[in-house]
Amino acid sequence: MAKAHHYGLILAGGRGTRFWPRSRRAKAKQVLTFQGDRSLIQQTVDRLRPVLPPERIWILTNDHLRDEIVSQLPEVPKRQILAEPAQRNTAPAIGLAAHILQSVDKDSVMSVFPADHIISKPGRYLRFLRPAFRAAEQGKIAVIGIQPRWAETGYGYIEFEKGVKCGSLEPLPVRRFREKPDPKTAKRFVAAGNYYWNAGMFFWRTDVLLQALRDHLGKTATLLASLPPFGNRGFAKQLAEVYPLCENISIDFAVIEKATNVVGLASDDFGWNDVGSWNAVYDLHTRDSAGNACASETLVHEAAGNYIDAPGKMVALLGVDDLIIVDTPDALLVAGRHRAQEVGELVKALEKRRRDDLL
Repeated sequence: MAKAHHYGLILAGGRGTRFWPRSRRAKAKQVLTFQGDRSLIQQTVDRLRPVLPPERIWILTNDHLRDEIVSQLPEVPKRQILAEPAQRNTAPAIGLAAHILQSVDKDSVMSVFPADHIISKPGRYLRFLRPAFRAAEQGKIAVIGIQPRWAETGYGYIEFEKGVKCGSLEPLPVRRFREKPDPKTAKRFVAAGNYYWNAGMFFWRTDVLLQALRDHLGKTATLLASLPPFGNRGFAKQLAEVYPLCENISIDFAVIEKATNVVGLASDDFGWNDVGSWNAVYDLHTRDSAGNACASETLVHEAAGNYIDAPGKMVALLGVDDLIIVDTPDALLVAGRHRAQEVGELVKALEKRRRDDLL
């Protein structure tokens, strides 16, 4: 059941360049559908409903995506779907939301969620959200750690005390945060058993977060404090002037890694997937006996380990392995699955060519 003064912020400003050509500026990853018939951001709102009804959800996105998100989420009040005037990373974005919530509810307790993750066991997931909210009510900064399933080098890690019990619903002190490790260090983290993936889910009272910004990110805190209350006639104009001046820094670097009142939940498996590349989408799909995942009609002969997404046409595979093939009306991607993380480099190349029509 939702509690009074609890709010959720969904961060939805990313471009999802690793999902080109499906992901574009006006139709980025978070508003796309990869599994089922609901987009990633719709799934995020859906699974939060038992603890956060849509009227307590706020969304920060960009000008390119706002209209699409408003269309996809009619249950979220339109005034609570905001476009940032400029990209300034997560610390200013979260600070802005905290300022707004403080102006509408002095006792607000705020949670932060990415817009573009999949969680296949939402019931289990909610069990960890509730103690995180309770810790936040008591003045702590709470984070959720994901039990690592392999030695991942693309995530930061949360270090708990040795002997941490996986799946405990008791918030535990966090020893420190570790940056994305090299392969050798990642293997050591997983073997140790007390290092968990940092999934970017945070909980705090808004007054606690704003004080932390004053302590650790003074310039940005001062700029945000100069904004009038949300709903004031001058809010949008002042925001457009102030926000681009904020420091471009993540909440992890700015606050979380410096704070001394951080606790974490060492979660067990609730089916978390950050859907970080086409290879992750491949893992989500049912595959044939040769390991091919086909999101469209496919004819396969002596081909294995491929991901195919080409709506409206037959794709025939002959003697090819481990490819990603994604077709759109104006672009076709063919890439090795082991190079899926590099698709964003193609977007950078298109930017250099000034191919805005493909971005």
